[in-house]
Amino acid sequence: MQDQFNPRMNHLFALLPRVEYERILPQLELVFMPQGDVISHIGEGCRYVYFPVSCIVSLLYTTKEGASAEVATVGNEGMVGIAQVLGGGTTNTLASVNHSGYAYRMKVSVLQQEREQSAALQYVLLHYAQALLTQIAQIAVCNRHHSIAQQICHWLLLRLDRLPSNLVRTTHGLIAVMLGVRREGVTAALGQLQIDGLIRCRRGMITILDRGELETRSCECYEVVKGEFSRLLSNNPLANASYSDEGDLGRPLVIKRYAHENTEARVMAVAS
Repeated sequence: MQDQFNPRMNHLFALLPRVEYERILPQLELVFMPQGDVISHIGEGCRYVYFPVSCIVSLLYTTKEGASAEVATVGNEGMVGIAQVLGGGTTNTLASVNHSGYAYRMKVSVLQQEREQSAALQYVLLHYAQALLTQIAQIAVCNRHHSIAQQICHWLLLRLDRLPSNLVRTTHGLIAVMLGVRREGVTAALGQLQIDGLIRCRRGMITILDRGELETRSCECYEVVKGEFSRLLSNNPLANASYSDEGDLGRPLVIKRYAHENTEARVMAVAS
């Protein structure tokens, strides 16, 4: 299984110099991440950080009344637990697996030690943190100023960029939770997208039929976030140039076109 999911399928590892990548490689553990599992809770620290290779994790904010909304999406471009590594300790968001798959996990304490020894790793982590903040800010603007249809197009595109196919496993209820909107509005918007031939909906899955038109109907937030991730994580100038022939090391961030702890908590109750 580890041969199938190489750690450098995660873009942050792909940016590291070979010597530093090989030093942390023995500390990585491949774990399966079932949909709905909660990795970290609001206000709690975490022993591990997670580097997705085929799963997608949502960072959610939950109000006192129990309403939730997604504030960021994390896939193989990034990591879950950046606050712990940078010394923040806890966050006001909940991290839940939105699309099942695999990730590599690493003890927070180990990654903190490695960060202190490696300027290249510090560069990668700090630039990822800045890119993640851009996504959080843009989603806040998107939720306030753009229509449900635009938000759904944006949300689906974020999934496509992190998945190997044009199939997104989700439900109307889950999308409503992620966007913090009424399910009826999601159903109406998806119905129109299906009538127009952009998607095909079946129970528990959405197939994207026309990505180009989906991008056209999305708001500018998608391109803003994609551009910022590409700008900040396209390469690592501290990586030794002699490793540039190692495949994906130093490559630009390319947008595709096409059981661990705390498993008792689920956020999928409204998604059926």
